[in-house]
Amino acid sequence: MSNLVKEEVRHNVLWLTLARADKKNALTQDMYTALSSALQAADRDEKIAAVVITGEGDSFTAGNDLNDFLAIEDLDDSAPPFEFLYTLSRLSVPLVAGVNGLAIGIGTTILLHCDLVYASSDAVFALPFINLGLVPEAASSLLLPQQCGHLKASELLLLGDSFDAQEALQYGLVNKVVAPQELSETLEQVAASLASKPHGGLRAAKKLIKQPAEPVADRIEREAKIFARALSSDAARQAIKDRLTKKK
Repeated sequence: MSNLVKEEVRHNVLWLTLARADKKNALTQDMYTALSSALQAADRDEKIAAVVITGEGDSFTAGNDLNDFLAIEDLDDSAPPFEFLYTLSRLSVPLVAGVNGLAIGIGTTILLHCDLVYASSDAVFALPFINLGLVPEAASSLLLPQQCGHLKASELLLLGDSFDAQEALQYGLVNKVVAPQELSETLEQVAASLASKPHGGLRAAKKLIKQPAEPVADRIEREAKIFARALSSDAARQAIKDRLTKKK
């Protein structure tokens, strides 16, 4: 684990903190490798209910460290940044982001792979790839139009202008905007809520939510099969028993 990515498990939730505050948490190859390793380990650990990712200091992340990025000799889809993106796309455990301050480039596109996103009112988002002579990454050219429509996605990706937390909320990129001093408490509450749920159910539900579009009848069939398996699990039976006991 890179010392620029802090890892802590609390109450069955993995907390990942980008810890390069002096550089606005700009991501290096080592940081990408550390993040991928931590996420893959969390995915294998059935005790982990969720992962929360945050940034130290006054930023979530200012994006890639460009000097470090240019130093990659063989940039292909096996390079650390792309390995991280593949890991994100395959993640079965719920992923929560707490966004404070700058969320530039990957700082915004990572949110398209998160299941819950909370932003402080001082958050600033941007997708400046076009301004650097680059193209969108992290499947944002696919996911952003799905999230906020073709015209708004084109505006964000082709013009590359920054936007604030309230606009991000309007575009459907975040669940809630809170005061900066309330972000940490909000994340703790969400993490505790997720940790209280049956972990297998959380992962199964996330997988269903992320499935590609399909006919309604096919989705009902897919859900029915997973529902039947879930109903026979010890976790579901205990949860139902607890609920019935509580009602009595």
